[in-house]
Amino acid sequence: MVQSAVEWSSVYSFRFTVLIISVLIATSSCSSEWRDPLPVSQEEFLAEHEDWRSNREQALVTPPGGPVLWSGLFGLPQGKTAFGSDPALPIVLPAEDSPALAGTLVRQGQDVHLEPASDGNVHFQDGPPIEETTILENDRSGNTTYLSLGSLGMRIHSEPGTDRLWLRVWDTDLPERETFQLPEYFTLSTEWRVSARLDRYPELRSIPLADITGGMIEQDAIGELVFRKADGEHRLIAFGNEQSRSYFVSMWDSTAISETYQAGRYMRVPAADEDGWTTIDFNRSYNAPCVFTAFSVCSLPPLENRLDLAVTAGEKRPEKPAY
Repeated sequence: MVQSAVEWSSVYSFRFTVLIISVLIATSSCSSEWRDPLPVSQEEFLAEHEDWRSNREQALVTPPGGPVLWSGLFGLPQGKTAFGSDPALPIVLPAEDSPALAGTLVRQGQDVHLEPASDGNVHFQDGPPIEETTILENDRSGNTTYLSLGSLGMRIHSEPGTDRLWLRVWDTDLPERETFQLPEYFTLSTEWRVSARLDRYPELRSIPLADITGGMIEQDAIGELVFRKADGEHRLIAFGNEQSRSYFVSMWDSTAISETYQAGRYMRVPAADEDGWTTIDFNRSYNAPCVFTAFSVCSLPPLENRLDLAVTAGEKRPEKPAY
């Protein structure tokens, strides 16, 4: 009897071990299941994309952010930089908008002041003329100072991860404000809506990125978006943080050889849910600002975001990119 009890004990122990292993395998299998993208009807998909494209076209010609209207980008060295319509000045503006000397920008470290000329006619945007030395907050300060001079708008521009500063100028009277049209798109397809899993980094990573001007900037990345397409698994570095409502993604794919912008395209991807999943809609991949203006500091995709497949979705390149 004693031996029989021992034998039964061994049998139950073996069965319990098998059960635990089976549960672990099943759990692992469930956790590795690939989700489908969030469901959407064809009608809703087409309507939402049409709204998105219409809003994008309007944003590209709306100051101060619309790059189609940008008409100047001038690097600011330390010290004084005068601006106006005098062709001998470091920054030359159109004579129909600016007097010979409109003012002087004084850079000290990362601070920039405006010393207005006596008849400079520089105003706060939608406000009074500037008549005394004024601090100009850059466009990453959260409290940007916007200036106006005739039909021109101006602000101090900065980029993350670099101490370079620029004077950005735009012109609200450019005819492109009324005539601009987006370039062609690939045919819309829900096949290019794919689910993606966010593989978070242990902590934010600062990723160095080359920019279109030949310089370098840095952007914080939260992790990598993993998705499946064309019988393969692919990864894209996602820029953002835990507070981001969406991630910024810059990518390059083989359509850049002949159909899309040679330097790559951008996307916004909704932030991952609590389980780490989101949906990438490649139909909403779009051209960077430097496609529409030479006065931009566009970051280029990191090498990790060069995809080994052709993304036949999203915005194509125009006939004559600006950069």
